[in-house]
Amino acid sequence: MAEKITPRSQDYSRWYTDVVQQAQLADYAPVRGCMVIRPYGYALWENIKAALDRRFKETGHENAYFPLFIPMSFIQKEKEHVEGFSPELAVVTHGGGKELEEPLVVRPTSETIIGHMYAQWIQSYRDLPVLINQWANVVRWELRTRLFLRTMEFLWQEGHTAHATYEEAQEETLRMLDVYADFAINEAAVPVIKGRKSESEKFAGALASYSIEAMMGDKRALQAGTSHNLGQNFAKAFNIRYLDRNNELQYCWTSSWGMSTRMIGCIIMVHGDDQGLILPPQLAPIQVVIVPIPGSDAERGAILGACDTVRRALSDHGVRVKLDDRDEYSPGWKFNEWELRGVPLRIEIGPRDVTKEQVVVARRDKPGREGKTFMPMVGLPQAVAELLSQMQQDMLRRATEFRDANTFEPQDYESFKEAVANGFARAWWCGAVACEERIKEDTKATTRNIPLEQPGGSAPCIVCGAPAHEVAIFARAY
Repeated sequence: MAEKITPRSQDYSRWYTDVVQQAQLADYAPVRGCMVIRPYGYALWENIKAALDRRFKETGHENAYFPLFIPMSFIQKEKEHVEGFSPELAVVTHGGGKELEEPLVVRPTSETIIGHMYAQWIQSYRDLPVLINQWANVVRWELRTRLFLRTMEFLWQEGHTAHATYEEAQEETLRMLDVYADFAINEAAVPVIKGRKSESEKFAGALASYSIEAMMGDKRALQAGTSHNLGQNFAKAFNIRYLDRNNELQYCWTSSWGMSTRMIGCIIMVHGDDQGLILPPQLAPIQVVIVPIPGSDAERGAILGACDTVRRALSDHGVRVKLDDRDEYSPGWKFNEWELRGVPLRIEIGPRDVTKEQVVVARRDKPGREGKTFMPMVGLPQAVAELLSQMQQDMLRRATEFRDANTFEPQDYESFKEAVANGFARAWWCGAVACEERIKEDTKATTRNIPLEQPGGSAPCIVCGAPAHEVAIFARAY
């Protein structure tokens, strides 16, 4: 199976597509730029969704659902918003065999229609804050697409909140950025940099945008999640007002934030290798696969019995486990399949193991003999849980070490250009759009974000030499 996967060193882009298809995460749809998420890929998305949804509810948010179709007039109410999204809009002009009186936009994001509803629901300061999240699909008419990373239709969640003050909206914006970072680090084992987007990179219509940025296996950046303080822009466009404690009408302050199925692409590219996926145990649809090693016909019943006993014990302990007892495939074929699909642990049980009341455990993230160990069947569920936890930590550590080893602090523009060709560059930047544009033209790198953690002080801008008061992250990105 691994022979069907292009080596990363040969063609990283082809490797990525091969892994997505061969691991049966997704496939191309008959509609250009769209994808079919296969059951294994959707199971991974369900685990991502559950981990995020739990965090949202712990922070007081509720789930709701809003329509897929948005009146064109709603999109046009917020000037920056329509300018930012107009090239990506899918517009419905006919329905039921007739031309519509007003064209409908297929949801690219929901600030406008949710803003319209909030204007109906919010009357008084007693109605605030409104903390709502939506799990939905969105459509953006992308010209260049890639499975999970950028497709015309994709799945995501989008949070939309309304507050009485700027301070409350800003607190919410940063709180959700922290939620995304916590998820990425502790569930996906992906180290991320939290920061503010530049003015040219922020969300259309936002007062300020924030992101978490991750380094992929080819040293490029991926924006893994965003959180936006929308100020009062959408509140004024949609007349979202409330009576304050002094009985005076005030405009609300709103926020929005989202993470999508591109997180699956992030996990693939951060952790995968030439054999396929390596999934973090916290999110893996199957955490442990049990493969029987056949012996004689007389030994077969005992081997399968031991396998099923182990399966039940692990399942009772909360481990997501699968027994692969298919007769039509050899153990070696099964090993390759489950390595390709990134299952964290493989347990092998053969005739000798039954006799010795032990199992062989192989870690997906450690090749060959290095990742194999013998474990007694007694106490196995606890030992497996500890091993899964250790693997989760090791994956985060390796990804962090890789990112840090490929993050540079250039001192001049020539070394800066070399840095962004080989990873991330942390550099002083004056904030001028002209400097951003020069960097993009010279190197194809962009401003990923301005980290929330800053060194303080000032230094010359890496591009123009003017005084700079912030360090930014620059990189080529997906």
